Amino acid sequence: MRAEIQTFTAEIENSLELLRQRMGWETAQHRLEEFNARVEDPTLWDDPARAQKLMRDRQNLVDALETHDAIRQELSDNLELIEMGEAEGDADVIAEAETAIRALKKRAAAKELEALLDGEADGNDTFLEINAGAGGTESCDWAAMLARMYVRWAEKRGYSVELQSEQSGDEAGIKSATYKISGHNAYGWLKSESGVHRLVRISPYDSAAKRHTSFCSVWVYPVVDDDIEIEVNPADIRIDTYRSSGAGGQHVNTTDSAVRITHHPTGIVVTSSEKSQHQNRDIAMKALKSRLYQRELDLRHAAINEAHDAKGDAGWGNQIRSYVLQPYQMVKDLRTNHETSDTKGVLDGDLDPFMAATLAMNVSGKSRAEAQGD
Repeated sequence: MRAEIQTFTAEIENSLELLRQRMGWETAQHRLEEFNARVEDPTLWDDPARAQKLMRDRQNLVDALETHDAIRQELSDNLELIEMGEAEGDADVIAEAETAIRALKKRAAAKELEALLDGEADGNDTFLEINAGAGGTESCDWAAMLARMYVRWAEKRGYSVELQSEQSGDEAGIKSATYKISGHNAYGWLKSESGVHRLVRISPYDSAAKRHTSFCSVWVYPVVDDDIEIEVNPADIRIDTYRSSGAGGQHVNTTDSAVRITHHPTGIVVTSSEKSQHQNRDIAMKALKSRLYQRELDLRHAAINEAHDAKGDAGWGNQIRSYVLQPYQMVKDLRTNHETSDTKGVLDGDLDPFMAATLAMNVSGKSRAEAQGD
């Protein structure tokens, strides 16, 4: 067996070991049996929220077990094929099995990274907020491009996306938008996107075809689970209603249905502009609780979230990633130095390599900090 394949095999085995550690391999089967027994309980759905959480936790464990076993079995099968090919002198069989092991190494590494999403709220759904920076129409158009990018990324992962609120730009694009993105580890993956995003391109709105630089800020915070209690003192908030703005026509709102909640102690402001004022109050209050929960997480993990807290205004010196469309094609993350020339792919939602690089960097930094603490 070639040295390269031996190295890949060892790396896959290391990934499998990490997966076993993360799922608690010694007790995983016992916990699954307990989940299955509780699922059979006829009173389970008397508490729908608790039942949904149990079903989600059970499915996560099943997925982890199936992923581990599938990777292990595929590795074993292909190693046997290589031995068979070597014994029979069949180069085609060897080449096919080696190609499969190379692909398996990438898949195992991706699952290893996903297993590292073990933060307090990493498994939660998430809110994603986009705000255009200074620059008028240019920044508003860039905000709309970012919104499209994240929606496409979420859809590729099979996540559901709900638009919570949106403020249109004066001429084009959007001034701001908030989405709720639902799916396993949605917050864990997207949290690395918080910060300022910089675009460089030839402006389609400039008759002189000059190059423009635009900025937008992105903020990601987790949806609070129903079993997490966040107390909001009614005396600390102000609730305003207003008429939501839109593109006009038959769908323009004619009643003051949109809701804005301001939390005085922190200065946090959340909005929702669905059709029903009652629905908007509920959505905005949930968003406020999520923002307060994120604030508590940030305070608790100040060192880890330093970059997030220091993102500052959407402008020069604060960006986490640059998207350059002219005079050359490049997207570069300034935290990890990960880059690609496939700007179209990135703007179409191919963000996983950037998220994985940031996650790996954060895990590495956290491990070093823990080692120094020891």
